[in-house]
Amino acid sequence: MLIRHARQDDHPAIWRILEPTIRAGETYALPRDMSEAAALAYWTGADRETFVAEADGRILGTYVLRANQPGGGAHVANCGYMTAADAVGRGVARAMCEHSLAHARECGFRAMQFNFVVSSNARAVKLWQGLGFETVGRLPLAFEHPRLGFVDALVMFRVL
Repeated sequence: MLIRHARQDDHPAIWRILEPTIRAGETYALPRDMSEAAALAYWTGADRETFVAEADGRILGTYVLRANQPGGGAHVANCGYMTAADAVGRGVARAMCEHSLAHARECGFRAMQFNFVVSSNARAVKLWQGLGFETVGRLPLAFEHPRLGFVDALVMFRVL
């Protein structure tokens, strides 16, 4: 699997990954009716690096890397990951996270923090834990899940 910086011509493939995740409203605190333009502006904004994971010429996932906070918090990275629905369970998210950890180190980040991991997203929680992230905070009932109602969000962290 090749992981590389996203290009402008990747935007349609990125949107095909973002749209079903946003519309489902189960894992990201984004408006479920977010437009394509707004979603791509958010995902590819100037304050972040955007990557794609590609296999056999097809984009299977995408992630973003940015500083978690400006100023005194800029040494901590933050990432978000999305995988194409038909590529779930094929190691795409793991490969993207491993790539992001290495790239964050290369960029001089000293740690990585996920600010809002929806607790009902068991696959992601298990994966992040397996990659060395610890739950350092729990935000009770912070996320309104469309099927489960209000669920906790986790703050997960690891030193690089």
